[in-house]
Amino acid sequence: MIDEGQARYVEGFTRLLPADERVHAVAKVRAGGGLIPAPPAQPSAPAATGGLSLLGVLLTVLSPNITFGRADSAVDWVVFGVGGRGAPDSRASTLHHALTVATKGASIRYLVLGVTDQRLLLGATAPVGLLSSSSADERAQADIELLGSVPRTSVTARFSRYRLNWKRLRLDFADGSWLSFHVPMADSGRPLREIAAALSAG
Repeated sequence: MIDEGQARYVEGFTRLLPADERVHAVAKVRAGGGLIPAPPAQPSAPAATGGLSLLGVLLTVLSPNITFGRADSAVDWVVFGVGGRGAPDSRASTLHHALTVATKGASIRYLVLGVTDQRLLLGATAPVGLLSSSSADERAQADIELLGSVPRTSVTARFSRYRLNWKRLRLDFADGSWLSFHVPMADSGRPLREIAAALSAG
């Protein structure tokens, strides 16, 4: 059963799809925290160097705005675990990079997963301000930017609990990479279960 908010997400995705492709499930999600897939390859980017220091770990915990290279990764792993894995340019890598770029900035954008009869979709709603009206929020829900898609035959899904994420969806891709998404504890996990069920339906 799709509620009013989900119906707007369905509308937003449907506008982007060919006439013969139908949306079967949608879910507003948050990207999993913790360690994440490697970013897409950028030949000009310098390789990370240096060892992990105790001081770096402590300062990163005390002030997340202070970064010390590999210390950040250590803190992410201890607190949040693993939010995804994948080599540069893998499915997980490209999708996570796309969602990171889309959600940067002062405006608020929500991530939305969708499943059609052909693909898994990842989208982001139109940006809104922190004090935007309810009507503006509703329009943004139906105005979705497609960040990426994966053929259904190339992805499987599993709904489960992981550390602090009580309602977590893990997406495993055919290339061996994976990503996780979750919803706040106060929200229903039903949309995530529906995404998993739709991908398992074949």
